[in-house]
Amino acid sequence: MASPKKKLQGLVAATITPMTEHGEINFSVIGQYVDYLVEEQGVKNIFVNGTTGEGLSLSVSERRQVAEEWVAKGRNKLDQVVIHVGALSLKDSQELARHAAEIGADGIAVIAPFFLKPRNKDILINFLKEVATAAPALPFYYYHIPALTGVKIRAEELLDGIQDKIPTFQGLKFSDTDLLDFGQCVDQNRQQQFAFLFGVDEQLLSALVMGATGAVGSTYNYMGKKTNQMLEAFERKDFSSALNHQFCIQRFINFVLKLGR
Repeated sequence: MASPKKKLQGLVAATITPMTEHGEINFSVIGQYVDYLVEEQGVKNIFVNGTTGEGLSLSVSERRQVAEEWVAKGRNKLDQVVIHVGALSLKDSQELARHAAEIGADGIAVIAPFFLKPRNKDILINFLKEVATAAPALPFYYYHIPALTGVKIRAEELLDGIQDKIPTFQGLKFSDTDLLDFGQCVDQNRQQQFAFLFGVDEQLLSALVMGATGAVGSTYNYMGKKTNQMLEAFERKDFSSALNHQFCIQRFINFVLKLGR
């Protein structure tokens, strides 16, 4: 895998944790999964044990094993493996962060604690800092997903001065539809070279216009090729084609959402 100092950008697949019919983790398919992402979807970065991977529904032991398998199978094939280590227990989160460093992950991400929620920015940053210091050599990313955590602290507010408290902070996964907040994150931090990773797949084109440097999402597991075509069209300023690609992605997501009702 790439040096952890390399900026995380482009598409990042939020990996699914494969399970057997008996509810056990199916480690045997992860190697094939890596090859599929790289060869069929053109995706070489992954986000492990996040929402899509149901990390918060796994035991600490299971999360460690899943992380180990992805790092091992991704070696020399993937560019970056970022491990989500957030947990309600600070000690669990610190343990997972240390473990990610030990196994050679390229970065860690943390969600806000969502049971006894932080009341303000300072409390949240203190929690994040305690986790980040457990893996001081790894790039640290904040995973902003207020619809699930119920933590309404704006990302723009959180980013203000965050590197003074967390020197390893490198960016955020922004999984919210508030483009005002996202846009201000970009606008107010142009000198910081942060990774601004958008997490709402069906709105990615809008986020690219606002300055997103990459994206983390579940659909990149199976629509990575199509989304890469959208990124390429956007880069060459073919906005009509980029929009058509985004509409195609939206139609697919809309179809899936209707099936789930």
